[in-house]
Amino acid sequence: MPIRRLALDVDKVVDRPEMVTLARNLERVRGVEAVNITVNEIDIETVGTVITVEGDDIDTDALFTAIERAGAVLHSIDEVVAGSRIIDHVERVR
Repeated sequence: MPIRRLALDVDKVVDRPEMVTLARNLERVRGVEAVNITVNEIDIETVGTVITVEGDDIDTDALFTAIERAGAVLHSIDEVVAGSRIIDHVERVR
């Protein structure tokens, strides 16, 4: 089953890798067609980000390796969309 979207909680050091460089490195991974990096927390030494990648069949191992090689740290996988199409998240009402 192809992986089509991943939302990842990733931390990086404030000055490296640069956000654009990180996005370009992730976009080069097989199967990745789009990358979105959003800063959600800034500390004295680290920047917390949410990275969303989309594509037809994302090579997750290569993606995780690219994050580590850039000097960033994957904390968690917060969303996985797999299958023949993308299903958008629907808020659950309680």
